[in-house]
Amino acid sequence: MEMHDLCAIAARERRCVLATAIKVEGHAYRKQGVSMLLTEDGTMYGSISPGCLESDIQARVSRVLDTKQMEFAEYDMRPEDDLSWGETIGCGGLIIVLLEPVCGEFRSILQKMHECLQSGAETMLIRTFRDHYTRIEYDWKRIESDEVDENPLIAKHQSNWCPSRVLPYDHVENRSRSPVLSDEQHSQYTSNAIIAKNDSASVHPWGIPEQFTSKYTPTPRLIIIGAGNDVVPVVRLARAAGFRVVVADWRESLCTSERFSGAELVPGFPREVMPLLNVNNRDYIILMSHQFPRERELLEILVHCEYAYLGVMGSKTRTARLLDGLPRLKHVHSPVGLSIGADGPEEIAISIVAELIACIHKISFESYGVQRGNVVHANDGHCSGGR
Repeated sequence: MEMHDLCAIAARERRCVLATAIKVEGHAYRKQGVSMLLTEDGTMYGSISPGCLESDIQARVSRVLDTKQMEFAEYDMRPEDDLSWGETIGCGGLIIVLLEPVCGEFRSILQKMHECLQSGAETMLIRTFRDHYTRIEYDWKRIESDEVDENPLIAKHQSNWCPSRVLPYDHVENRSRSPVLSDEQHSQYTSNAIIAKNDSASVHPWGIPEQFTSKYTPTPRLIIIGAGNDVVPVVRLARAAGFRVVVADWRESLCTSERFSGAELVPGFPREVMPLLNVNNRDYIILMSHQFPRERELLEILVHCEYAYLGVMGSKTRTARLLDGLPRLKHVHSPVGLSIGADGPEEIAISIVAELIACIHKISFESYGVQRGNVVHANDGHCSGGR
């Protein structure tokens, strides 16, 4: 579950704790920087492990909420002779988890981050530990499009300064030995969404830096043009894969919340809905209306738009006719989906969402031995996976 979703959930949950894997060494199920949200009543959103750590983290939630104090928890599964974990731990790595009560200014900052992500902009959350890790201050920043390529380690974080309520730190829970880190690890480390560095001589026993910055991108948005029956499983699987899904169709009787639970619905013809969607270069678009004139109308509009992916349901011949006479469009995937021998709406939906996930992570299909454009879906004659 993305931070985009966790921020939205935090806004509606009155008493909850944000748990973040602030340091990861060795093999682990999730990467450093991943977060989850836990509520006082035991509800969990997202995950940090495959289920090994969550019950122990949940046991700390009430104390963190009652004291309004952050807490570190260490889970060291590296020693082979450490039997204290029982049989449910299999990761074999070190994970340091930071638990933060969602209250006061921190709640306000998460709300502002959500508004930022909802608008399609990236954002940063900067945690600064003060006075030998006894208190914490927060900062956040909206990242404009012209700043995306800036070196994150030297980015200036002074704009949009939002000092939080200072939260004292009284609880450090150790499960086993503290790790021995090199000087280089003490001074600075980075991993994907996390940028972290020390600007003074104060170093936490676990090597946690004094300033810890997390960079978040908006949840990828999938816009599906068409609301037919074959769209239903695509919406379901795409939402499960973490997409924010929008369904647009001029047939209002098909474009309903009963059919597309959890999706945003935009009824109307292409020229009516496109100005409302404000398509940007992070958006994924699929044409599944099976209506040639309407899809041609939308393609004419997309000529002037930036987007990340354009999938077209149908044969190569049909797509060629759709694109005939138009300027060359970018990122076209036609026939849409990976060529996995899919048969029927459910399997076709799997092939489509698999291709979306691969594109997000920029995976080379050929490197996995996936063939393109040779397999025909038996039910509708549409090819899957070719361009």
